[in-house]
Amino acid sequence: MANINTHRGTIGILTGGGDVPGLNPAIRAVTVRALREGFRVLGIRRGWRGLIDFDRSSDNGTEHVMNLTEEVVNKVGRTGGTFLHTSRTRPSHVPQTVVPEHLRDRYHAEVNDLTDEVLANLGHLGIDTLIPIGGDDTLSYGAHLHRLGVPVIAIPKTMDNDVPGTDYCIGFSTCVTRTIAMTHALRTSAGSHERFLVIEVFGRYAGFTALLPTMAGAAHRCVIPEHPFSIEQLCDLLARDRDANPSHYSVVLVSEGATFDGQSDMVFEDQEQDMFGHKKLGGIGDRVARVLKEISPKFNHGRRVNVINQRLGYLVRSGDPDALDCVVPMAFGNLAMDLILDGVSGRLVNVRNGRYDNVPIDVVTSRKKVVDVGKFYNTERLRPKYTRFEGAPVFIMTSDY
Repeated sequence: MANINTHRGTIGILTGGGDVPGLNPAIRAVTVRALREGFRVLGIRRGWRGLIDFDRSSDNGTEHVMNLTEEVVNKVGRTGGTFLHTSRTRPSHVPQTVVPEHLRDRYHAEVNDLTDEVLANLGHLGIDTLIPIGGDDTLSYGAHLHRLGVPVIAIPKTMDNDVPGTDYCIGFSTCVTRTIAMTHALRTSAGSHERFLVIEVFGRYAGFTALLPTMAGAAHRCVIPEHPFSIEQLCDLLARDRDANPSHYSVVLVSEGATFDGQSDMVFEDQEQDMFGHKKLGGIGDRVARVLKEISPKFNHGRRVNVINQRLGYLVRSGDPDALDCVVPMAFGNLAMDLILDGVSGRLVNVRNGRYDNVPIDVVTSRKKVVDVGKFYNTERLRPKYTRFEGAPVFIMTSDY
């Protein structure tokens, strides 16, 4: 039985990158278990940003670090988002314009490595083990700290479900659940007006969030980042689907990272890059909808088909988590604590073949996790393959093994 009167160390926890439902339940799971095992828990605010903004010479910690208690985490543990806040900060690549004011006399380069400040702040705060929760960008810096000797246990989070080394990432189930529900809701308007329905969904490099809802019956077709698509092929297929549908409409899900055949560039909202070199995606759905409308007469007996176009965006990442994104974060948090109690670090907690497990954290920088097109995507039909389900994981194509 845990001895709550014995101080066994200090655990730091942070969330980085995009928010998803399930982050607060993960923070709660770590905190409650840790406190009952005799640890102190510090929540680092705004992801990696909190560890470079913290000023050791004058900071009392309330702006960038907070002491986590059961009272605090129980109130927010069933809610969406992250109450610790988040950022897309990469401490090893900080532009001079965003270097914290108290560090500007020491860091003058156009891009600065503030890792020494992160290490010093971790030591100053007395953090014995750090638990970052994030996608491959956030966790890649966690792997970097591990290589520098910081005990790190990583928890995978991303709506795209594209962190290598795990079949499942926090946020994915809620994203798929909402994509299916919102697509079905939009069908009423598409059917009423006999239109094509184009829905843009998340997925920079991996098409899981488009492919799985399509497989579940939310859409007739989907286009994914792993396979550049022909817009004429897509229009032909959607026209056929529309003709075959008694309600006279058809639906396509478009991953935000999808590209037209013959065009290598994704579609971006603007050219500004974050610290990981990523531009903000958005607009491929608009482009697909516009071209479909233009060329539709070619595939509809000379008559134009109008298009309903909707970007789901933040609608699928805001609000409360679904059941799976309450259960899995709870398990991931306790898995992280199991490892800490065993004196183990440098690991990524995961789901593998339907079972909870862990792997070396370096896996997050080893490769990209994407859809196996040959196995799961019918490039002639622009839709999933519905064969060989025996032995497949619950989410069919998301296994990383």
